[in-house]
Amino acid sequence: MSTENSKVLILNEIKSYYKFKSDVDFSRFLSIAPTTLSSWYKRNTMDYDLIYSKCVDINAEFILSGKGEVKKLALSTKTTNDFSGPSDKKHNLQKIPLYDLEAAAGLVSIFQSSKQNIIDFITIPNMPKCDGAISVTGDSMYPLLKSGDIVLYKILRDLLHGIFFGEMYLLSLDVDDEEMITVKFVQRSELGTDYVKLVSENRHHSPKDVPIKMIRAMALVKASIRINSMN
Repeated sequence: MSTENSKVLILNEIKSYYKFKSDVDFSRFLSIAPTTLSSWYKRNTMDYDLIYSKCVDINAEFILSGKGEVKKLALSTKTTNDFSGPSDKKHNLQKIPLYDLEAAAGLVSIFQSSKQNIIDFITIPNMPKCDGAISVTGDSMYPLLKSGDIVLYKILRDLLHGIFFGEMYLLSLDVDDEEMITVKFVQRSELGTDYVKLVSENRHHSPKDVPIKMIRAMALVKASIRINSMN
C-alpha cells in the first residue's frame, strides 16, 4: 500500500468490512457529515481517534498502517486480575492502548509517545484509569504473572513522592547504559531514601536494592490479563 493513497485504501477497506453501500451510510456510522468524509478522501487523511472509537472490531494496526488483518483477533479465553485499590475511581468505557514493546525504542519511548506503536485497544468494564498496556516477559513474578501476560498500568510522574511501597510496578532501569524492563513489588530499602528494594513474587529471584536514579520510568500496575487460548 503506497504512502500516497494509504488512508484512502484504509477507509475503503473499513467501509467494505462494514458493508456500507454509500459514503453517506459510512459517514452516518462515524457520526460525521458526508462532507467531512469526502474531505478525508480528498486530503488522504482521517481522524484516528474517531476511527478507533467507532470501529471497535477493526484491528488497530490496520487503522494505523494498513498492514495486518482488518478484523481484530478474537480472544476466546482470558483471565483478568485487578490490582487496583478500593479508592480508585472506576471508568466503564475506557479504551486502553496496547503497545508493541519490541517495536518501540523502550518503555520511556512508549510513555513519551502515547500514539505510536499501538497494537490494539483493551476495554474492560469498571477498570481504574490506565495509561496503557504491554506484554511482559520473564518469570520473576510467577505465578502471579507469567511470560506473555498483559499488564495495564498508570504512569508514575513523581518518583520521589508518588511511590506506594508494597505495590506492584512496571519499571525501566538504566543498567550499564542499557534499558532493563521489569515488573516488581517496590518496597522501602534499608539503604536509605535514595534506594528502593525490588522484590519478585518468584522466590527463586532474590530481592535487590537499586538507586532511585537508575529508574528511567515507572508505572503502577493496575491489572493483568492472561490469554489462555485464541480463536
